[in-house]
Amino acid sequence: MTADPPRLRADARRNVEGIRLAALDVFRAHGLNSPLDEVARAAGVSKGTIYHRFGGRQGLIDAVVEELVAERIMGIITAVSAIEDPVERFESYLRQIWLLQYDEPAANDVLLRSLPGSEPVAALCEHANEVAGNLLGDAQATGVIRDDITAEDVYLLIWERGIIARSCAQQPRDGYRRRLEYTLRGLRSGR
Repeated sequence: MTADPPRLRADARRNVEGIRLAALDVFRAHGLNSPLDEVARAAGVSKGTIYHRFGGRQGLIDAVVEELVAERIMGIITAVSAIEDPVERFESYLRQIWLLQYDEPAANDVLLRSLPGSEPVAALCEHANEVAGNLLGDAQATGVIRDDITAEDVYLLIWERGIIARSCAQQPRDGYRRRLEYTLRGLRSGR
């Protein structure tokens, strides 16, 4: 039987919560590779306090990834699962994931697997890829989506869109969204 972790003093609990909230804000705005100095400054603590309480960047990311990104991705999965048409469900999933990559740098970092050492991030990415593969198979069964596309192709399309979103920060969202539609049309068969 393992012992319960030691209880934190009230000021330490406030520091931990302040760091967590600051990390959510900084990571949402600038991605998971944001300097820890920015998180510390936003939380009003030293960078050493982050290391003391979370063990460093990886521990901090693991502590916030559920709230930061997982809820959004799981929300997309839930929303598209309510769509009856398999093609619409598949295209809606890709559209929403791609827009999430554009809108939230931290989500993009997760989907680009920019933190291979994080088990929660890897598990979330694997789950998203598994869902995408299942949605692809259902959509292909209708004959509307090309049958030569693989689940790996879909993963790489998500990855490519993430790189585009990261590299082209100056592009307007409407133009980015319009180009997503070109990609989606290219996934359809000629039938």
